[in-house]
Amino acid sequence: MIEAIKALFSYDFLLRAVIAGSLVALCSSLLGVSLVLKRYSMIGDGLSHVGFGTLSIALALNMSPLQVSIPVVMIAAFLLLRMSENSKINGDAAIALISSSSLAIGVFATSLSGGMNIDVFHYMFGSILAMSRSDVYLCVVLSIIVLLLFILFYNKIFAVTFDERFARATGTNSGLYNMIIALLTAVTIVVGMRVMGALLISSLIIFPALTAMRIFKSFRSVVICSAVTSIACFFFGMAISYAFSAPAGASVVIVNLAVFLIFSLAGFLLRKKSA
Repeated sequence: MIEAIKALFSYDFLLRAVIAGSLVALCSSLLGVSLVLKRYSMIGDGLSHVGFGTLSIALALNMSPLQVSIPVVMIAAFLLLRMSENSKINGDAAIALISSSSLAIGVFATSLSGGMNIDVFHYMFGSILAMSRSDVYLCVVLSIIVLLLFILFYNKIFAVTFDERFARATGTNSGLYNMIIALLTAVTIVVGMRVMGALLISSLIIFPALTAMRIFKSFRSVVICSAVTSIACFFFGMAISYAFSAPAGASVVIVNLAVFLIFSLAGFLLRKKSA
C-alpha cells in the first residue's frame, strides 16, 4: 500500500487523477451536506444519469463530452427544481423520471454508435487513465468556482438548508440559492464522472455527509469533517485502485463505505457512553 501511495505522485496520469478527483471530492462533500439535510441527496444520482446520456450522445457524434454535458446537466438541474416546486410531480418522482429517461437515451445512443466501447465504459465506472491535461485544467477552474461560490453564499446556504420558510420570511430568495446549490452540484457531477464514473459519482455527495453526521451535529463541524473525510477516502481509494488494478470509482466507494461503518460504530459508542 505504501508503494501504491508513492506511485500516486510518481506518474503523471495518477497525479492528474488525484488532483482532479480530490477537488471533485471536496466540492461534492460540501454540497452534499446541504443536499442530504434537505432530503434531496438523490439529485446527484439523477444528474449523473443525465450526464451519462449526454456523454453517450456526444461520443456518438464525435463531440467533446464535457463541453456538451455541462450545460445540459445544468439545464436538467434547473428542470428538476422547477418540476418539484411548481408541479404535481414530487421531487423523488421527478428525479426518477429524468434519471431513467436519460439512462435509456444513453444506452440507446451507445447501441447505435457501435455498442459499449472503452470510452463509454470509463464514463460509466470511472478510470484513472481517463483524465487528460485539458480535463484537469477544466476541473481545477470549475472546482475553484464551486468552492468560491459556496464560501461566498455560505450563510445563505446554511439558512436555506435548515429552515427555508424562515429564510423566505427574512427576505432571502430561497429559490435562487436552491438553484445555486443544484447548478453547482451539476457541474461537480459532470467533472467527476471521468474518475468516478456516472454510476458512482453520487456516492461522493452522499457518503461523506452521512459519515460526518454519525458523530458531529453542528452544520460547520459536519461540513469540515465531510470535506476532510471525502478527500482522505478518495486518496486511499485511488491508492487501492492502483495497487489492485481495480476500477477507481468502485475503490473510492468501498473506502467511503468502510469509513462510514467505522464512524457509525464510533457514534454509537459515544452515545452509549454519554447515556
